[in-house]
Amino acid sequence: MFVDLVGSTAMSTQLDLEDMREVIRAYQNAVAGEITRFEGHVAKFMGDGVLAYFGWPRAHEDDAERAVRAGLAIIHAISQLRTPAAKTLLTRIGVASGLVVVGDLVGEGAAQEQAVVGDTPNLAAWLQGAGEPGMVVIADETRHLVGDLFLLRALGRQTFKVSKNPTPAFAVISERTLESRFAARQAGGIAPIVGRDQELALLIERWRQAQIGEGQMVLLSGEAGIGKSRVTEALIEAAAAGPHFLLRHQCSPYHGDSALYPVIQQLVHAAGFADDDRKTGSTAGAQQP
Repeated sequence: MFVDLVGSTAMSTQLDLEDMREVIRAYQNAVAGEITRFEGHVAKFMGDGVLAYFGWPRAHEDDAERAVRAGLAIIHAISQLRTPAAKTLLTRIGVASGLVVVGDLVGEGAAQEQAVVGDTPNLAAWLQGAGEPGMVVIADETRHLVGDLFLLRALGRQTFKVSKNPTPAFAVISERTLESRFAARQAGGIAPIVGRDQELALLIERWRQAQIGEGQMVLLSGEAGIGKSRVTEALIEAAAAGPHFLLRHQCSPYHGDSALYPVIQQLVHAAGFADDDRKTGSTAGAQQP
């Protein structure tokens, strides 16, 4: 991820040096705070630019999603900051995914950093330049990794020095309100279930017992990536053949501070609320039903 502060050059000519230093410090702290919150790694501060990695030195199965979420959070956090002249700060953010080789430490003292070989950091920097102020722009490979988790707008094919061929770029509009995060990640369709006949048969049998009035509860646990969500989807598909009422509550590692987040999201999806919905009108004059 590459984050750039919009209009910093013009700002530096308008503000006192000490005021400008405070603006840059507040900007860097806000960016670093959001990156850290999503467990990314701030690699380098370059004045009004910030380079960050997701997937190194700590890897997650959803690093692309974490980077995009961090980008949206940074856009919001920076928009809350003000210059001494009461002007709002804006950023542009680029997110790219790809292979890199992390090498030895280079430089000395405060300039010391881990050498990274690969075009991905450069592509992220070029992507942010293709966006408008207050926009997160992602590369095509990142789009495939995040699936349908976010609402995107195609920016067409962009030509960058780091890419031999024009590269498709996409602006991230917002997070989608989804019933199933698992299905949203399967951009190419849900893969067939393999080698889980015994587990699926057990779940279906428990569902049949529940249908005849014998209440059941099943705990499905295991290491990440072994197919728990896929088995759950198979059970839902099997239950869909008969009368049923589905309530899907999903926790999120990004909302650990909200105990009722799964319930809230289920209600939001059931009501068909969108992220940009706002309460309108007044409750004045409302009558009891």
